Amino acid sequence: MNKTFRTAALLALALTTTATAGVADAATTTKGADRTPVSALRGSGRMEYAIATEDVRLTVDAHAAYTNGPTFPTKSWGTFRLSHKIGTGKQAKVYWGDFTVDCLRTGGPTAVVTGTLTRTSPDRPWRTMFPEHARMGVSFYIAPKGAGPSRIGLAAPSPKGQPMLTKCMASATDARVIAGGYTLRDRTG
Repeated sequence: MNKTFRTAALLALALTTTATAGVADAATTTKGADRTPVSALRGSGRMEYAIATEDVRLTVDAHAAYTNGPTFPTKSWGTFRLSHKIGTGKQAKVYWGDFTVDCLRTGGPTAVVTGTLTRTSPDRPWRTMFPEHARMGVSFYIAPKGAGPSRIGLAAPSPKGQPMLTKCMASATDARVIAGGYTLRDRTG
């Protein structure tokens, strides 16, 4: 009986030690990860477009880590989708492109995201216009609450035969966000 009790006590001690070590390791990892500045941009919005009957929307979920200083991200990840609805009713066509994020750069209320084209709508008009893995850039101005509309700027992929758009580059934020919105967490706050 004494031997059984002793075995059970040793087993309980071993389990407790292992569980405590796992908690300590998790806490250390979390604490270490907290020191790496990380940016995040999320949301979905409809942008102002020159043809009022057409619907252009951008959905984004992008992140970046800055382990080598504050200028350029060391690692970026996430996705964004640009969709463009042309026409109304049964005649409407929706063209979209999915992009894999290769750069998210933030500063205050602004951000730039670039990504490479990975999937398109079934009729694939983008695949005929742009080279495989073409890069697109999107710029954002996230207006503080009550300070007017947020804004987006699109830098379309370069046509086939032209140099590819550079990572972390996009045009000015020249279109208002007229529906939906975005949240931005800058690496500094």
